[in-house]
Amino acid sequence: MAQTPVASRFDFNSREPYLAPPPRQRQRVVKISAILFAPDDAAPPTALTEWLARHADAVLRVREIDELMAISLRGRPRVVAFDARSDRTAVESACARLKRDSYTGVVPAVILTSDTDDAFASAFDAGADEVLRAGVGDAELITRLDAMLRRSDRDLVVHPSTRLPGAVEIEAEVARRLESGARFAMCYADLDHFKEFNDRYSYYDGDRVIRILAKILHDVVKGLCGEEGFVGHIGGDDFIFVVPTQSVGEACAEIVNVFDLLIPYQYSEQDRRAGYFFGKDRRGQLHRVPLMTVSIGVVTNERRHFTHAAQVSELATEMKSYAKTLPGSVYSIDRRTDSQPGGVTRISGSPKAVRAGDLS
Repeated sequence: MAQTPVASRFDFNSREPYLAPPPRQRQRVVKISAILFAPDDAAPPTALTEWLARHADAVLRVREIDELMAISLRGRPRVVAFDARSDRTAVESACARLKRDSYTGVVPAVILTSDTDDAFASAFDAGADEVLRAGVGDAELITRLDAMLRRSDRDLVVHPSTRLPGAVEIEAEVARRLESGARFAMCYADLDHFKEFNDRYSYYDGDRVIRILAKILHDVVKGLCGEEGFVGHIGGDDFIFVVPTQSVGEACAEIVNVFDLLIPYQYSEQDRRAGYFFGKDRRGQLHRVPLMTVSIGVVTNERRHFTHAAQVSELATEMKSYAKTLPGSVYSIDRRTDSQPGGVTRISGSPKAVRAGDLS
């Protein structure tokens, strides 16, 4: 598929300069709990209770399985510790029940069990994320529990389909770059006509397109920027990637070109040859739906001063929305300053259309 280099400029005018939102308030409103489940109400190791107290506002002692589930479903706890040293069957049943529910299944669960190989293996079979044998030393206990929480937190912030970092990690990455003073570009990529594609084909085909886009973003960003590049998945067909400012033009152009090259082959031959298909809008009326394209909104801190990640995110969302009003696969780079709100560059085409050094 031949690509024609294009480099066009559009002005994006605003009546008022961009005003950053106030810094986010991080006051915690919801109280975090931890649960200690012990049917015989036996006293657990002191190191375990102290560790639980450090990670929660309140540690609740529970003896009944129904009570455990009721509390966990009302407000997902930070962690559940099960004491199976004396009543292994009841505790393993409770852990398995906690893990079967889709809401509570993500809660990290640790089982304290007797010092036998059979009990150790059985506890993991019940769904425990970590198992502590009776008599484990305090230092090892704390180390293993800390590692369990790190694994749990990592799994929760990774998107299950693409295995890319989610919103929490995206915000942390942008905040890290702001704190370091590095010059970077935050790029918000979104698919056009993705919903219509899903409606015509299937959720399975739509998920395949999401994974293709994730692979393109990862390969291009990591190939060009190495460890200086970051790719995250907000959800659905929304992605964020962060690159050094000197790489933004080449990275975005390469993503646009590779996407336009591959995406037609996700359609049937008839739709691909036509370049469109007929789909129904929300009113049930037929209209011509073109093949999917990708729109990328780009924000840099070369001409802006940002104090927190929410400011960058808000402006990147604005730029993505603007890019989606333009035809075809494009990326739009914000050119405004804090005091001069005019100027957005819209670019599409091959990587040769604009060099990184020409983006000033």
